[in-house]
Amino acid sequence: MSARQLHLNAFLMSTGHHEASWRLPESNPYAGTDVNHYAELARIAERGTFDSLFLADSPQLNGDVGRRPLGVLEPLTLLTALVAVTERIGLIATASTSYNSPYNLARRFASLDHVSGGRAGWNIVTTATVDAARNFGLDDLPDHASRYARADEFVQVAQKLWDSWQDDAVVADKAAGVWGDQSKIHPPAHRGEYFSVEGPLNIPRSPQGYPLLVQAGSSEDGKALAARYAEAVFTAQQTFEEARAFYTELKARTIAAGRDPDAIKILPGIVPVIGSTEAEAAAKDRELDEAIVPEYAHRQLASTLRIPLEQLELDRELPDNLLPEDAIEGAKSRYTLIVELARRERLTVRRLIGRLGGGRGHRTFTGTPEQVADTIEQWFRGGVADGFNIMPPTLPSSLELFVDHVVPILRSRGIFRSEYTAATLRGHYGLARPANSHLLTEAASR
Repeated sequence: MSARQLHLNAFLMSTGHHEASWRLPESNPYAGTDVNHYAELARIAERGTFDSLFLADSPQLNGDVGRRPLGVLEPLTLLTALVAVTERIGLIATASTSYNSPYNLARRFASLDHVSGGRAGWNIVTTATVDAARNFGLDDLPDHASRYARADEFVQVAQKLWDSWQDDAVVADKAAGVWGDQSKIHPPAHRGEYFSVEGPLNIPRSPQGYPLLVQAGSSEDGKALAARYAEAVFTAQQTFEEARAFYTELKARTIAAGRDPDAIKILPGIVPVIGSTEAEAAAKDRELDEAIVPEYAHRQLASTLRIPLEQLELDRELPDNLLPEDAIEGAKSRYTLIVELARRERLTVRRLIGRLGGGRGHRTFTGTPEQVADTIEQWFRGGVADGFNIMPPTLPSSLELFVDHVVPILRSRGIFRSEYTAATLRGHYGLARPANSHLLTEAASR
């Protein structure tokens, strides 16, 4: 095998990422609340030696329930259940810094890391919708800059809490009657702009020290947060050139933040529609797109772009008078990606809806297993990706096809593991366990 190895994450979403996947005959429309469905997916991904699986989340009912299945289980609860049916695969969940408190969230992730033996990961998000804000007593969405300032302080506090126990704080000396060493407990005593947290955490330091820290925003503030803290980045890039620009910039930002650029792994999302022939793959793609209900998708696009529905004529291109990026307080990077995709390819609104139906702006690739593997290898060897966030359009079928037909090709080309060689999520990503900050401070003062 080559020294540099590909990383793969399985992004799992009930019946699949394509919004019409639930309408296929083989789909389970109740999959979002079926723990056995997710257990099957986790076992498939682990059979493919994926580094991790990922569950997204938002503290709101995210859209019109007429459009697609939207009832989902809380991800940390679900991941705890998946610990029992897996052994090695990493377990990543989204949790919002806008609508959680650092103490409770740090404790939950430390608990998942203990329960899983060091396989927990946290996807750090700021939550960019008015509907979520109104579920937590706010009249409007906090502005973009303040959400990211809060997120920055939130992560700092969480790290202080995870470091509030030294690794050897538990003595467990039965003869002496001493369970722990109180001198190795370090309350954060944090007083900041957004949080006041005395601490310490009420659970010992976990197997990984910290969960793997993941980030997915590609706005300027999002990239700044990633450069300071993220160890894996999930991103949406449509072209090789866009991916190279993002990769180069984020690695440079990471260096500027005083970190090793290899300590952050960049994984663009890809929605693979796989067939044994190009014709079969294209037919699957058509079947999915023809199952989209245009009325729902039309309203969703208007909501995403923050413009009245009547300004989005289905058989015309996007209007010229869209909001400038600096006027968007929600998901800036996704707004920009959608607009640039439509402009670059001169898509009508109807065609744009079809393109977004599979991956909401992530790259959809239709082809044979060899063609999918070729694309992954080209981006990986071309230095624009450290791995990929695999977003199966239908579940479980698309994940099974990828594991059974694409993964063997990647292994044969020497760029992906044939078996797990590490026990923790950090180990899968080739990342070191972080030293406790209190030990680093003590060492520096000597």
